[in-house]
Amino acid sequence: MAGLRLGPLLRYTDGSCATVWVETSGPCTAEVRCADGARGTARTFLVAGHHYALVPVEGLTPGTSTPYEVLLDGASVWPLPDSPFPPSVIATPTEDDGLHVAFGSCRWAAPPAGGKDPVGPDALDTLAARMAADPGGARPDILLLLGDQVYADEVSDATHRWIGDRRDVDEPPGDQVADYEEYTRLYFESWLDPEVRWLLSTVPSCMIFDDHDVIDDWNTSAAWLTDMRATDWWQERLLSGLMSYWVYQQLGNLSPAELAADPLYAAVREAPDGTADLRAFATRADADAASVRWSYRRDFGRTRLLMVDSRAARVLAEDRRSMLDPEEAAWVREQILDGRGSYDHLLIGTSLPWLLPHLVHDVEAWNAAMCGGERGERGERIRRGADLEHWAAFPSSFDALGDLIAEAGSGPEAPATVSVLSGDVHHAYIAEPSWPGRAPDARVAQLTCSPVHNSVPLSMRLGFRFGWSALARALGRHIARHGRCAPPAVSWRRTGGPWFGNQIMTLTFRGRSARLRLEQARADRAGASALRTITDRELA
Repeated sequence: MAGLRLGPLLRYTDGSCATVWVETSGPCTAEVRCADGARGTARTFLVAGHHYALVPVEGLTPGTSTPYEVLLDGASVWPLPDSPFPPSVIATPTEDDGLHVAFGSCRWAAPPAGGKDPVGPDALDTLAARMAADPGGARPDILLLLGDQVYADEVSDATHRWIGDRRDVDEPPGDQVADYEEYTRLYFESWLDPEVRWLLSTVPSCMIFDDHDVIDDWNTSAAWLTDMRATDWWQERLLSGLMSYWVYQQLGNLSPAELAADPLYAAVREAPDGTADLRAFATRADADAASVRWSYRRDFGRTRLLMVDSRAARVLAEDRRSMLDPEEAAWVREQILDGRGSYDHLLIGTSLPWLLPHLVHDVEAWNAAMCGGERGERGERIRRGADLEHWAAFPSSFDALGDLIAEAGSGPEAPATVSVLSGDVHHAYIAEPSWPGRAPDARVAQLTCSPVHNSVPLSMRLGFRFGWSALARALGRHIARHGRCAPPAVSWRRTGGPWFGNQIMTLTFRGRSARLRLEQARADRAGASALRTITDRELA
């Protein structure tokens, strides 16, 4: 009889339906039964020796919260026997309840219970513990995970030993992940954490990848990609990363209607073994990034979320370098401007911050000019060594996003807020832009929150604190002039932070009002962790 290997993860939800993702130990029929009679079933599909199901649950009642159980071939496998956590629920809040959106990025797998945690308490673990202790208390309606859900290039000691037992780590790529099976180990290690497992079973989640889901500085430049493709291990690493991302993350981002129209999902489910179909899809994505769209849109009542792929959709040729390929950029624009009067709040999720500390922005713009000129080889070395590959390193894309935000945020149909949600840079901050000669009606903010659980070295703390200073801003202007960089189309100022630690941000929307809270996971002298509020402020 098949068992539950991983999950359940509650993924897509709306007022009447939901999807629940599971990985099982063998082929079976997975079923979700809710206490109010809503239910759904799905047969597992097979990829690379692993069995999965995404169960659509129909018949949910808006404005309710109903416990559910998971059954495999009729045998109950969730909740786990003697679970210390409250029952997992599928909640369908109404707009009258408000909307609570929690987000963060960069979660390195927490050690097993009782193990020493070198990077401090995990913000998601701590959030789960608080929710479990007070089941009727405040909780997120949706959790946005903005990249680096797993670290393919920085594995734990336990995973290092596991990899060493199956192949020679003295051969490239060493103790980094090499293939699909090793990716499954990362997800197993990260999502089997008891607190996180329960949290993901009861709070719907939306996800997007960043570089470490594949490799540090993924798609930095055309020269970087050429060097990677020259190795004998890169293609298997990339294909495995895209395949596992599709199975473990992307499927759950999509609505039942989108899944029903997806030919790849149909092919994988109908095949006795979907590995070949999924691998062919990943191969096409590698050959032509524009053939695949990882970005997606979700509407939560009058709040719109646009999750933007800022890794795989890049155009890397130096003479037309862009964060998004033309079709992707047109799609993003269409989704933002579609029915503008139908939403009060616009969330743009991009793993990489749009607005950075001024010094960092100017150095990235200077480097982009340098790489496109006669000193391109030297500029490329600096680009890779300093990780200069954010929106600022794609100046035309930076300006285009700013213009689009200003357009969306202006006029009688403007939303109350436009928030760019990001992670990646291992600190949290708030930055607010302004446009010369125009003032959008919406309150616009760059909201950056990371890491959820990772290290923040002292050098990084000092560097980012300096990067936001007036002296650094003046230095950045000098560097930009040296590169003959055109001034950015938007200016901005930091209005909160920088804050360092394992942390999570939450936006609360009620009508056209918005409130922001940042919480950090802190441990007391006895080792118990709790979330401490660092800032709580009104946005609109």
